[in-house]
Amino acid sequence: MNISGFGLGLRPDHYEAILSGSPAVDWFEAITENYLVPGGKPLHFLQRIRERFDLVLHGVSLSIGSVDPPDLTYLAGVRQLADRFEPAWISDHLCWTGVDGLNAHDLLPLPYTQEALTLVVDHVGRVQDALGRQILLENVSSYLTFTSSQMSEWEFLSEVAQRADCAILLDVNNVYVSSVNHGFDPLQYLRALPAARIRQIHLAGHSNNGDHLIDTHDAPIVTEVWNLYADAVALFGAIPTMIERDDNIPPLAELTAELDIARRISRAGLTKVA
Repeated sequence: MNISGFGLGLRPDHYEAILSGSPAVDWFEAITENYLVPGGKPLHFLQRIRERFDLVLHGVSLSIGSVDPPDLTYLAGVRQLADRFEPAWISDHLCWTGVDGLNAHDLLPLPYTQEALTLVVDHVGRVQDALGRQILLENVSSYLTFTSSQMSEWEFLSEVAQRADCAILLDVNNVYVSSVNHGFDPLQYLRALPAARIRQIHLAGHSNNGDHLIDTHDAPIVTEVWNLYADAVALFGAIPTMIERDDNIPPLAELTAELDIARRISRAGLTKVA
């Protein structure tokens, strides 16, 4: 199943508004871990929303870059969830979240080395075999780099996608946040990515702490990220796009209004391309 258009991150704050109205949203992205429970209200609402809207699943604990092997018990639960709700695709993050069974509850950056590349490609293969489908990997925001890195983040992400035969979830806000934190050109990042591998785009707000930015998902999208999204549309075309909001969550109507900005930017970019 393929989806198109513009989506929102599915949050419990909006369950009732979604079901009681007809929001201008083409699809929703559900956080995988929120629904890996037997029964209860989360699955009840997800089932009702899935009856009306297309769905994708987005995980936060795959830890694809950890030296630990993929957790087959976790993956079995994800596959069971996917079999029930039939998402268009499943995504997670190009990062690590823990080691030796300990979870740091954060999306930690990788050293961009050949050793890490080989490990991640192997893990992606195991994950895709366990899930019986191709996955999407998202670039994360970062606040430090490793002196051992042998390539750029965009080179590493591109190599993972090509060698492991997975797709890319391009988080435009994360590219911008990291570009400010580390002093690289965000447009260079976008231009280096394999366009055919990009399946979805994330947009979000962040916090500006003066000398660095933090990907907090708690504010409206800033002009610089909108401009970078326009560049992405010009480069990659009509990629399914969604907005994440995880804190200071406004009414659903406020987020759908923000989603309309993405629609306008996309239409304008596609018109220029044509």
